[in-house]
Amino acid sequence: MQLVEANGARIPAIGLGTWELRAGACARLVEQALKLGYRHIDTAQVYENEREVGQGVRASGVKRDEVFITTKVWTTHFAPNDLERSTKESLARLRLSEVDLLLLHWPNPQVPLEETLGALAHVKKLGMSKHIGVSNFTVALIEQAVAICPEPLVCNQVEYHPYLDQTKVRHACARHGMAVVAYSPVAKGRIKNDETLVRIGQAHGKTAAQVCLRWLIQQNVSAIPRTSRIERLSENIDIFDFTLSDDEMNEISQMGSAKGRLTDFGFAPKWD
Repeated sequence: MQLVEANGARIPAIGLGTWELRAGACARLVEQALKLGYRHIDTAQVYENEREVGQGVRASGVKRDEVFITTKVWTTHFAPNDLERSTKESLARLRLSEVDLLLLHWPNPQVPLEETLGALAHVKKLGMSKHIGVSNFTVALIEQAVAICPEPLVCNQVEYHPYLDQTKVRHACARHGMAVVAYSPVAKGRIKNDETLVRIGQAHGKTAAQVCLRWLIQQNVSAIPRTSRIERLSENIDIFDFTLSDDEMNEISQMGSAKGRLTDFGFAPKWD
C-alpha cells in the first residue's frame, strides 16, 4: 500500500470512510476492507459508529499496529476538558489504547482555537493519539493553527474530487508539510458517468471511480472513499497497477471549480 508521509505520520493512500455506515453492516465492511488489504479506517464521534469500527478491526484478525485508525472530535467537545474526556470516550468505544490520528472535525469559532489545539496537543502527549490534525480548515485557519499548535499537525481532511478545485488548500498544506486527506473523493458517486473520466478509464481498463482515486493519489493525496457495498471495496483499492499521464492528470484537474462543493453547512467556514 502506497503511503503519504507528513510530519512524521505515514498515512495509507487509500482508506475506508465510514460516514453513514451503521451497526452490523459497518463492522462487516470494516472487517472485509481489512481482509482485502485496506490499512486505513476513518471514523468520527459524530458518525456514532466507533464501537462497530472497533469490532470490525478486531474481527479482521489484522494486527493493530498494521492499521491506521482516524477518529474526529466533534465541535461541541472543543473546550479543553471536553476534548480530553470525549477522546477517552472514543477510545473506550473503539476499545483501543490510542488512535493513529485524531482530528478536529470542523472549525468552531465559539471556542478559541488556541485552547482547542492546546488540548489536542495535550491528548497526543498523553499517548491517546500518535498524530493530530484538522478537518475542513481553510487556508487562513491552517496558517493560524500551525502557528499556535505546540505539536505538528499532520493533515487537513477536506472534500476533494475532480469537480472541486482545492489548489489553495493543497498548497497551504504542502507549505507546512501536511497531508491532504480527501473525503467524498468520488463526489458521492456523481463521477460514475462522467464522460471524461469514463473515456480515460476505458484507455486503462478502469472505471471512472478508479480514475478519480488514481488522480488523487498521484497528487500524493490520501483518499477515503465510503461505500456500503463489498464489491465496491475491491474496486476502490484496485488502483495501484496503472498510471495516469500528465495530460490525463491535467484534463481531470481542469474539471474543478469552487462551485463543485457537495458538503456545506451553515456552520462551515468561509471557504477559499
